[in-house]
Amino acid sequence: MKKLTKEDISQEVFDLYDDYAHNKMDRKEFLQKLSLFAVGTITLPALLSFISPNYIDTILVQSDDPRLKSEMITYNSPKGGGAIKGLFSIPKDNKDKLPGIIVVHENRGLNPYIEDVGRRAALEGFVTLAPDALSPLGGYPGNDDEGRAMQKKRDRNEMLEDFIAAYEFLKNHKDCNGEVGVVGFCFGGWISNMMAVKVPDLKAAVPYYGRQPSDEDAKKVKAPLLLQYAALDKRVNAGWPAFEKVLKENNIQHQAHFYPNVNHGFHNNTTPRFDKEAASLSWERTIAFFNKYLKG
Repeated sequence: MKKLTKEDISQEVFDLYDDYAHNKMDRKEFLQKLSLFAVGTITLPALLSFISPNYIDTILVQSDDPRLKSEMITYNSPKGGGAIKGLFSIPKDNKDKLPGIIVVHENRGLNPYIEDVGRRAALEGFVTLAPDALSPLGGYPGNDDEGRAMQKKRDRNEMLEDFIAAYEFLKNHKDCNGEVGVVGFCFGGWISNMMAVKVPDLKAAVPYYGRQPSDEDAKKVKAPLLLQYAALDKRVNAGWPAFEKVLKENNIQHQAHFYPNVNHGFHNNTTPRFDKEAASLSWERTIAFFNKYLKG
């Protein structure tokens, strides 16, 4: 079987995967359309394996990293799903109260990639909480396909309440100094935008390729925004001009970065949509932004 590289794959395949990952087609239709790109030495199993997440070889900060205390906790979301589990991470042997970051998953629950992001952020000198909005349904099931199907069963506004409750939990935690921001990816990008709308005391929000709020909601944003977009992500980027207009008209503090020649999901290092240069630069900007608004 040919070992594939990104250069072997057309942009149409990435677009097709994006449609599948965002529930625009079922798995049967996805595989039928994907098979059209299996030509010559490129087989359908090879294609499928290549574009599917690899959670074994991609973890940057292991769950037992000696520099961290990282554990699953449960908090209450009275307006959302009730008892919500989340990964709580903090630098080990920390003596001071730290600013906090809520880390919000994509549309498939708290998978290993998002847990890893929570630990990465904690190593930068923050206390972090990465909730699992699938908790009321039993939690992330161990694979993204089932996770997406499960998440579709939940109301997105109830899930928003789960992350707002996570903010309140972390803000009042004994190890947090009360200065809390949010970073989220895809669905989590929308959650991050909406937390900036719904949480007046939120200190900073970093949505990665997230859907934008309505114009009426956008006017209510109080938190500084660092908006991270993929230049090839036509689906999400279509909403940017209207959002930008409202932000400018209302003098809402924001920075927006469009990373050239990269796809939606470029920060996720478990799939071939990952772009190392864009992911590294965007993360450096994210941590600098949190340092400024949560520590400064």
